[in-house]
Amino acid sequence: MENLKNRIAEVIKELYAIDGAIVDFADVPADIPGDYSTNAAMRIAKQAGKAPRQIAEEIVERLRQDSDEYVFSIAGPGFINVEVSGKSLAERLNAAWSDDYGCNKSGEGKVAVVEFPSTNMAKPYSVGHLRPGTQGWATKQILEANGWKVITDNHWGDAGTPFGIWTLGFLRSGMSLDEVTIYDLGDIYIKMKKDLKDEAAEGKHELADEVQEWLKKLEAKDAEAVKYAETFKQISLKHTHGVMERLGISTDYELGESFFAEPGKELVKKYLAEGKFEQNDDGSVICRLDEYGIDVPILVLKSNGTALYATTDLACMDYRVREWHPDKNIYCVGAEQKFYFEQLFAMGKKLGYDVENVHIWFGTIDQISEDGKREKMSSRKGVVLLEAMLDDAEKRVRENFNNSDLSDADIAKIATGAIKFSDFMADRKTGILYDPDKIFALTGFSGPFCQYATVRVRRILDKNADFARVDFADYDWAEEKSLLQLLLKFPDLVKLVGENLEAHRIAQYCFELAQELNRYYEKTQITQADDVARSARLSLMEKMDFVMTRALGLLGLEIPEKM
Repeated sequence: MENLKNRIAEVIKELYAIDGAIVDFADVPADIPGDYSTNAAMRIAKQAGKAPRQIAEEIVERLRQDSDEYVFSIAGPGFINVEVSGKSLAERLNAAWSDDYGCNKSGEGKVAVVEFPSTNMAKPYSVGHLRPGTQGWATKQILEANGWKVITDNHWGDAGTPFGIWTLGFLRSGMSLDEVTIYDLGDIYIKMKKDLKDEAAEGKHELADEVQEWLKKLEAKDAEAVKYAETFKQISLKHTHGVMERLGISTDYELGESFFAEPGKELVKKYLAEGKFEQNDDGSVICRLDEYGIDVPILVLKSNGTALYATTDLACMDYRVREWHPDKNIYCVGAEQKFYFEQLFAMGKKLGYDVENVHIWFGTIDQISEDGKREKMSSRKGVVLLEAMLDDAEKRVRENFNNSDLSDADIAKIATGAIKFSDFMADRKTGILYDPDKIFALTGFSGPFCQYATVRVRRILDKNADFARVDFADYDWAEEKSLLQLLLKFPDLVKLVGENLEAHRIAQYCFELAQELNRYYEKTQITQADDVARSARLSLMEKMDFVMTRALGLLGLEIPEKM
């Protein structure tokens, strides 16, 4: 409709000498003739000095002289309604169609770094890292579809105070390095955190001091500390890579916090010497951010000289700017870190790092408690390990679908697809509800519903694989208008989502496409139609398969062979 918008603006200029008129189209309700409507005539009535309806009539009279591609009508006080013929839509789709349909080059020549899922050493991959992974992967896919070069990095949490907690906890456990597992390390961490809390409540700090000593040892490259760190890291990476493989996500780099600890401390020295940082009386170092409207300074070095998140994140930003020269530096991290990232980004500006920093934040994953209330998912009250959630999802697919023909690969695609899609059912800034009864359903707003629509299309195409297509140039496409309109929206949607990084819009689009397909099947014959209609409709089904597969793929969903 962009061409028609521009033409209406030209007509307004010609008739009324009004330049730059705003012309917007909205969808017309089902009970009103037409496909789109604009209130452009009403907008310019005061300037033109005429009644809106008279203006609408004059604009439509001029437009009708251009071509018969559109059918115009006037409604109410001056709305111009436009109906587009199905044939015109089909011609436009065919003209725009290519193997890259839905992709564009708006980001060509630009580089983005996307950080996800930022898991932690010695902690099992938890449900808390599901959203960083799925949102990060979708961000990568969407930017690439818009022509960006994307570099992905799992900013591995392998330094800082947690290392000291794990090491001291491990030594107190009496276990050997040969037998310890990722789940043992997770239990050790939980127990140590409790012991540290209890100790603090008693006004003591012996354990806390030992934790800090191990952290100092690691930063000083003490051989024993390095041995523990490397062992914990290898155990963790093996586990993390296994879960990421099941999720269908990966990253180009895994530059952890330990990689940036020493460079970070060197940068702190540099900016301290330049007067951009300040040292407190206790030896800690801060960066004031008052000029950016942030009253709380960011702490960049502890009083004992050890690094913090801000120390390593500063070095990480510095490294990325120097090595990768990104236009955007995107962090996929939960909402609880919003203020910290505001501080970090303000510090980056103060220090002159020429990059647009973006925090892709999101809400929690909730579940329904035993008493029917919605609550944050917790290890005390249900599934918390991502492996357990994936196992449970696959079990539910086997039970719910009751299809003995489903392969293990298809079960995994449906299970992970349902979980991933649930992340995009609403704006990422809201919490999501893990409700198995809904997210695994073959009806309603769900991943399996959209996957099944595509499987159904492919089944039709397979059944008609031997059908000899005939010329359908004169087919009127009247029954296919709604599907054609949705397919034509896809490229603009991908471009829009590439700008606002609101991946849930893709999920909504997939659902609308699947719904419209179902309505189409109910009223339209494909295999039993005459040869001309059959050929035209099969060509449309091929495009449906292509667009749905690409759209779901942007969210990380794969299409199973059977459902």
